[in-house]
Amino acid sequence: MASIHIREILFPEDYSPVIQFWEKIEKGIHVGRSDTLVEIEKKLQRDPDLFLIAEADKELIGTVIGGFDGRRGFVYHLAVADTYRGSGVGSHLLKEIEERLQKKGCLRCFLFVTSDNGEAMRFYEKNGWSPMDGDQPYAKDLA
Repeated sequence: MASIHIREILFPEDYSPVIQFWEKIEKGIHVGRSDTLVEIEKKLQRDPDLFLIAEADKELIGTVIGGFDGRRGFVYHLAVADTYRGSGVGSHLLKEIEERLQKKGCLRCFLFVTSDNGEAMRFYEKNGWSPMDGDQPYAKDLA
């Protein structure tokens, strides 16, 4: 297997390949309003070091986005190409984003997994994450 390289996103050069990559992911990644060029640019202005790409032979094989509001951390859009799942790429991306969040002072981190994605649930649990008993996530579109 090719050697894996993790790096920060180059914007705007990586934007289109990343969106195309997410659109090919069969479940768990939903490209939406927050993934437009303008919204990703806003995210990168806040913390450019928390949007990572994994590559093998210069081919995009994984992504992860972290967020930190000064109190809690968030993990979004962790995705790995199907041919690389089970090879450690996802765990490496997750560990890297966790370390970067911790360096910013993050003590607790959250993520969401779609209810139909048992593979992702098992992956996160294997990597030390736990479901939050009794908590029900809520959402509201503000624009």
